[in-house]
Amino acid sequence: MESQAEIAALKAHLALYVNSVARSVDFYRKLFGIEPSKVRTGYAKFDVHDPPLNLTLNEAPNLGSGAISHLGIQVATTDDVLRMKMRWENSGLLTKDEMKTNCCYAIQDKTWVRDPDGNEWEAFVVLQDNLRASTSCCVTDAPVTIAASPAVSVRKAKAITIPREDEKQKESFDPVHRELCTQSDG
Repeated sequence: MESQAEIAALKAHLALYVNSVARSVDFYRKLFGIEPSKVRTGYAKFDVHDPPLNLTLNEAPNLGSGAISHLGIQVATTDDVLRMKMRWENSGLLTKDEMKTNCCYAIQDKTWVRDPDGNEWEAFVVLQDNLRASTSCCVTDAPVTIAASPAVSVRKAKAITIPREDEKQKESFDPVHRELCTQSDG
């Protein structure tokens, strides 16, 4: 395996679907002993320093008991995102990029992969944080290119699709999260 530059990982990221952001914020305040760093309609973020964790809560009522939205690794720079993408692609994983995307009330550069069970992982950097409520959450003005199909690009992504390794049928990346973000007015 070829030598690659070190990636400056900052902390793990865990995004949970919750039935009620308000009730969950109350629980996680008690669990971590800190206040959330960001609260918006249907969304909250805890920036935990010990252990290093970026925990986000995404409201999705009626999903039943807890569910993972996605997992991630927050990195220091866009170059780190691109190095992680290269590492994943060199290992044979399919990636999906979102650059300069407005997601979770922040401008981010990110790349995604999906594990064999469909769990999504992102490597991301926050370029601008704590944006005011808007109607443009989780969309990008830049084309989103899918590595497995370089000819495919998507603008203003709703549910971005890529082929799964074990199926010819295309499935969407985290459609509930995308739907919540694109419908959110805050």
